Amino acid sequence: MKIIAFYLPQFHNIPENDEWWGDGFTEWTNVKKAKPLHEGHRQPRVPKNNNYYNLLDDNTKLWQVELAKKYGIYGFCYYHYWFDGHMLLEKPMEQMLSNKQIDLPFCICWANEPWTKAWVGEKKTLIPQRYGEKKEWKEHFEYLLPFLKDDRYIKDDDGKPLFIIYRPEIIEVLNEMLDYWQELAIMNGLPGLNFAYQQLNFDLIKDKDDSRFTYNIEFQPAYSFYDMTSKKFSFLRKLKRNISCFVEKKTGKDLRQLGRGLKITGFNNVSYDDAWNHIINRNPSDDKCIPGAFVNWDNTPRHGDRGRVYVGGSPDKFEKYLSELIKVTKTRYNKDMIFINAWNEWAEGAYLEPDEDNGEGYLCAVKNALYENDEFPEYPEIKE
Repeated sequence: MKIIAFYLPQFHNIPENDEWWGDGFTEWTNVKKAKPLHEGHRQPRVPKNNNYYNLLDDNTKLWQVELAKKYGIYGFCYYHYWFDGHMLLEKPMEQMLSNKQIDLPFCICWANEPWTKAWVGEKKTLIPQRYGEKKEWKEHFEYLLPFLKDDRYIKDDDGKPLFIIYRPEIIEVLNEMLDYWQELAIMNGLPGLNFAYQQLNFDLIKDKDDSRFTYNIEFQPAYSFYDMTSKKFSFLRKLKRNISCFVEKKTGKDLRQLGRGLKITGFNNVSYDDAWNHIINRNPSDDKCIPGAFVNWDNTPRHGDRGRVYVGGSPDKFEKYLSELIKVTKTRYNKDMIFINAWNEWAEGAYLEPDEDNGEGYLCAVKNALYENDEFPEYPEIKE
């Protein structure tokens, strides 16, 4: 069983973040300034031994790999930020590529959203996303090629590297670009590429064309939250529209003009157990689906009181649910991969790395769940 953890590289300084968010900004900035919003709310989260690491230090990456292999994490899926040739946060992944001692299998997810100030409730675009044509697609592919050809890159039995696109629904040239990348892969000695997506919004498109994709990763807890709340959201949106129409009829102004827009509430705290029960009992929509898992979730360090907190989680519960999901993955899904959110999404409360409260508890849970199912991974031999 290959448990692959999404990996955030935003733990080092870049000029763009200094400009947009203030000098010295990294993901740790949001983590450190977080505050508890209600009784029992565990914030701020503190890494074990105050290990506020810098990902430009290879010793940090070697420590992460040693830890991941000790507890059975098969590989990392690095988030990759490419904006029409402009890159952000690329150095940790590039350093990994050049240092074969960082010997954990990996794949890449292109986080292809434009960057905005959504964290603070603003719609301002910091860097737009444009996709261009063949010239731009080739430039992007040629940057990716050394990674795709690396011995550590995660490939299927057919030898095709696995490449993930976070939000395919916003790429207006999606099929043309992916077809061209398949051509370039074969021209460069690869048997092709296996594409996957992980965005619920793409999955919800009626009559979507997912013909270029081999896999659909059920990114969690997004999928389970949708399963739990879609009917409630539908009701509340209808209620909001009705109230808005009533206010406008009575006052001649909409709610925004009155300065008190109605906010849909009641979803700030979510049951960890309910979310995991939906994950375990989910029926895959087709044979492309790969199950997802999540460690925990609390994105209030980024979003404040607009954030969402999953309550009731613990390493013991996580172990129990993950063990069940491993069984489901082999039987109902007929897959040998689970994508877990995440290795180090500290500002979203989704991290496996040790912290002051639980130590290595969540990592131990992964190891125990794998051993319980006789699924502790064998790691491929890496050529120097």
